Parts: sequence; structure tokens; C-alpha cells
Amino acid sequence: MLALAGCAGGQPAANLEPVSVGRAYQAQYRAFARDTDGTLQSEAMNAARCRPFAGGAGSAGGKIGRVLPASLRGELLSRGDLLDLRIAEDETFSGQFVVSRDGTLKVPFLAPIAAQGRSPGSVAAEIENALVAGGYYDARPDVSLLMMDFAAARVAVSGAVFEPRPVDIGGVAGDNVDDRRQAALGDSTEGRNVSVALSSAGGVRPDADLSAVQIIRGGTIYTVDLRGAIDGREFDDVMLLTGDQVVVPSRDCFQDDLMKPSPISPPGISLYLSNLTQPATGNAPSAIGQTVREVPYGTRFMQAVIDANCVGGARATSADRSAALFTRNPDSGVSAVIERPVEDMRQRADRDDYDPYLLPGDAIACYDSGVTNIGEVGRLIGLATAFTVFR
Repeated sequence: MLALAGCAGGQPAANLEPVSVGRAYQAQYRAFARDTDGTLQSEAMNAARCRPFAGGAGSAGGKIGRVLPASLRGELLSRGDLLDLRIAEDETFSGQFVVSRDGTLKVPFLAPIAAQGRSPGSVAAEIENALVAGGYYDARPDVSLLMMDFAAARVAVSGAVFEPRPVDIGGVAGDNVDDRRQAALGDSTEGRNVSVALSSAGGVRPDADLSAVQIIRGGTIYTVDLRGAIDGREFDDVMLLTGDQVVVPSRDCFQDDLMKPSPISPPGISLYLSNLTQPATGNAPSAIGQTVREVPYGTRFMQAVIDANCVGGARATSADRSAALFTRNPDSGVSAVIERPVEDMRQRADRDDYDPYLLPGDAIACYDSGVTNIGEVGRLIGLATAFTVFR
């Protein structure tokens, strides 16, 4: 969420991050360099602070976790999943079952069978063996175990995401259930994938190391490479299970190439607008609703300033406007304030070097031009004079 507020005047705010020299979260926050050849430097400055990717070719995979094996990449059962068990001409064991809270499948007359994290085929084979071992069949019967409905999964997401927390992913709301699908055997879902978990946790931050995202399952650490999600390539969008943990490591740097919409990025930024020369008693008289604008992730500071009507108008009265960005380092929690002269940003050929990307939670204040401020002072003096005469 991004908030924008309009004010006229105020003292410069002190920065708590090393903004002016380019060592804050984004190099784009740094102070203007007046003598420049126009070469864009901010992206290279950001990249210079990056640690090497932890995953991928040439990395020490043993230090960060095992590569997720193919057996754990397919359709796996989780607590709460609804299954249909059928044995030909046998009503005693056939029926619909839910994977229990302890991760087992409880079939009548059989000992509980571990199901959490296993494929339906693997569980079906164990049921066949259990039926023979229990003396219910002389030879292994043909067992069909089909998924009927995937339950929601609760997973913990931490590390370089904007909202680290447990999230519930997958499952279908009652008002969205398709009765025909519900009655059919077999089920499919993308709602329990790792991309959904990351998006539900606010999306990955620009400092995330997507080459070695960790999935911790049953005490074992696996790593998956999610860089393809940003580049539009195939990636390991693994199905998660209840109890999984997802940890996104950080490269300790801002990566410009992560600032674009993707399946694992923040879903977007909401703009809350108040750009008024005269303060108003509320948003309703100004025709401003709660959520006025939705902009894609990757929007820059000046795009939002234009969206807030802080740019343009008569040059004589509007050219001297400025806008301030209030932001917070999502890794350290340290705040910073950056102010830009709007007309300078419009004229500079290297404006992208000083035009920060907006992050969730940022706020923008627009300041009126000096001419407008003088006019406002004159109006106040006139009001004061009139009040004195009236008295």
C-alpha cells in the first residue's frame, strides 16, 4: 500500500539511512550529482553490493540444502485432503477418507497409514500390502486411491518477503465450489504452489536470492531455483504441504531486475491520494475514495507523483513544485526521506538514476510551488486584515 498526502511547506526531514551517498536500500535515493555526463549508474551501484547467488551452477549446494528430488515435485498428499478409496467388489474398505491431522490415512481395520507428503499411488501400494498382511486377502488386490479435493495448506514463509508470516494457500471457498468437479474423481490445483505462498506473504523483496529458495519439510532442507518466475521461464513451482516452511535468502542488495510484476512479486501498489492546495475537511468533499489508484509493482516515484496531479499546470505557478518520498528499508526497518524538485526531474536526461522504485508502504507528499505559497501567504494576510477591520 502506498499513501500520498499533500502539504504546503515544512522543514526538510533528516534521513536515517546513508541516502545522499547512494548506500541506502536503493542507489536511486542518492542526492543529485550536478556535474554528470548522463551515464546511468544506479543499477550498477546496486549490483556492486550483491553477494553471489547461493544456488545454481557452481554453488555449494550442500551448504544451502538438497536439490528437491523428482519424487517430491508431483502431486503429494497433505493433511485434510479428501480421497476416494476403491477396492473391486469390496464395500468394507471402499469409501471416502480425509488425511487426518496427524498425516495418516485411517482405513477401517487397518493400522494408520502415513500419507502426508506421499503420492496417492505410493499410499495405495501400502494399503494393498496391509490388506494382505492383515489376512483380508490372499493376494494383493487392485486398489484405486484418487484425489477428490485438495485442502488448504498452512505454510510458514520467512526471509526476503514483504510480509513474513504463516499463510493458508489452496482450498476453494464454499461459494466458488463447482458441484460437477466436486462430484467427479480426481482433482487438480495450483493453489498450493510455492509461488502462491510467496505472493500471499506480500511477494519477494528486491534483495531476494531466488536461486536458492529453501523449502524445509520434515526437518530436511531442499532448495529450488525460482529465477525463472521473474524472467518468464519455467521454474520449480513446487506443491507445498501443511507444515512446510519456505525461507527466501537475501543477497543484501537491491536488484533492479526484480522490480516488475511476476507470479512471486507483490500483487501491486494502492495509491491513497490527497494532493490539495487548500487542506480539505475530508476526502469525500474532494471526490477521493479510499482506494483511488492501483499501479503495477515496478512503478517509479515520478510516475506516482504524476498520478497524484503534482506535475503540470501553468509554468508560472506550478514549475517550482517538489515531492518527498517517505520509505523504509524492508530489511533493516530503517526509514529515509527523499525529496525531489519536480521540474529538475522532468528536465534531466539521467532522471532514472534518481527516480526510485516504489515499495509497499511508501508514502509521498507533494509540495506546492513558491508562487502558490506566496499567494497563500497573501490570502492569509488579507483574511487577517479583514478580521482586524471587522473587529
